[in-house]
Amino acid sequence: MPPTLASLLRTPALKLTVLAGADRLDATVRWVHTSELDDPAPYLEGGELLLTTGLKLDLRPEALSAYVHRLADAGVVGLGFGTGVVHDAVPPELVSAAAERGLPLIDVPRRTPFIALSKAVSAAVAADQYKAVTAGFEAQRDLTRAALAPDATGALLTRLAAHLGGWAALYDASGAVLNAAPDWAHRRAALLTGELDRLRDRPAPSSAAVAGDDRVELQSLGTGRRPRGFLAVGTEARLDTSARYIVHAAVALLTLSLEQSSTLQDAEQRLGAALLRMLLAGEYEHARTVAGRLYGDLLDAPVRVLVVHGAVFDPELTGEPVLAVRDAGRLTVLAAADGAALSACVRLVSGDDTLVAGLSAAVAAPDAATAFGQAERALAVARRRGMSLVEHDAVGSGSVVPLLADDAVRAFADGLLRPLRDHDATSRGDLVASLRAWLSRHGQWDAAAADLGVHRHTLRYRMRRVEEILGRSLDDPDVRMELWLALKTMP
Repeated sequence: MPPTLASLLRTPALKLTVLAGADRLDATVRWVHTSELDDPAPYLEGGELLLTTGLKLDLRPEALSAYVHRLADAGVVGLGFGTGVVHDAVPPELVSAAAERGLPLIDVPRRTPFIALSKAVSAAVAADQYKAVTAGFEAQRDLTRAALAPDATGALLTRLAAHLGGWAALYDASGAVLNAAPDWAHRRAALLTGELDRLRDRPAPSSAAVAGDDRVELQSLGTGRRPRGFLAVGTEARLDTSARYIVHAAVALLTLSLEQSSTLQDAEQRLGAALLRMLLAGEYEHARTVAGRLYGDLLDAPVRVLVVHGAVFDPELTGEPVLAVRDAGRLTVLAAADGAALSACVRLVSGDDTLVAGLSAAVAAPDAATAFGQAERALAVARRRGMSLVEHDAVGSGSVVPLLADDAVRAFADGLLRPLRDHDATSRGDLVASLRAWLSRHGQWDAAAADLGVHRHTLRYRMRRVEEILGRSLDDPDVRMELWLALKTMP
């Protein structure tokens, strides 16, 4: 353990005596420094045991009080006063000032050279550091053995939690809890998923601390632009040097397990792309046979299809199986309908204004081709509306009118209504407005005539002129539909 004032006082060879601040002897001594300056604070970092013979001290009570306050404010953990050199005893005014401020004051007798205290602290610091490094290496060997076990992740987290005397949890890139130890830590880890957002935009590895009933440190895992996963460790107190060695070893091992070889990743992507193409071609049984158990129950549960248009897009998912095909600036993803993988894809698309995507409704895996068609239609709507993401269900529940806002539909509407507009520009009678009123009232003459402020016979005459000019019958429901949509499309 690191040296403290108490451990120095318990060293018989030093023959030290505490004169004030006896209730604060558990303070850790980071170093020993000797100074005869009236104000040594600018040369201190905090955590020192300051030694002095009082050679230049101003012995007035107010001066000694100011001296003690300067030392305490600088973070000095104790003041050692060498007696028998300049002063036969520690000035009582200094003892009073130290007691008032709560600064430990220690009498260092003449037969105890200051260098003896420096050596004692230096040796204790070195021993503590050696112990931390040794414990770290032993823990690293233990964690490495655990990483080679059949349940590598679970075994590693269990050993990590045991070494830290706390708990540990592993998350995938989407923030879903993959594993935790002990078992009760799953609930604690699930409460921290929102905190992971603090690390998502930082290059891995990076870390963040979370304060609460326990102290939690979050570590991102991976070597790429985006983290491939996250590690959380919870302990009662702040991690010491030895514990940090252990956590760093775990981070390295978990990163190795997440960063699979590029050859294996390529093989997995090729297989997933082939399976997805089978599904989109309606060959579900063949895809199911080829997939075997490689993709868990992905092909046995409801799925959704996401089609993304954009030059660069990589979901970097590790927690759940997905099928993906990348082709000419497009990415097609099939994933579990209610899974975290799909949520991660949607979150990445929504946060990148260079991407446009369409998302299907949930379907059974054999109906993947239907879902693909829904996703493509939703993508077309997203591109037309200038939106980053459109879901198929939202298209079905909205209005069809916004879907008509493209050049081809507007050209059709302009061509259909132009003869009526030309008539209104050169002749009496507002045929376009009359047609709009009559259609909006579902062909009710009296209601439409009242809206226009004309007699119903006048409106009947105008509708006959519309039929004559267009060469179409308003009794045909298809004609009425086309005219209504044309009117809704044109300003």
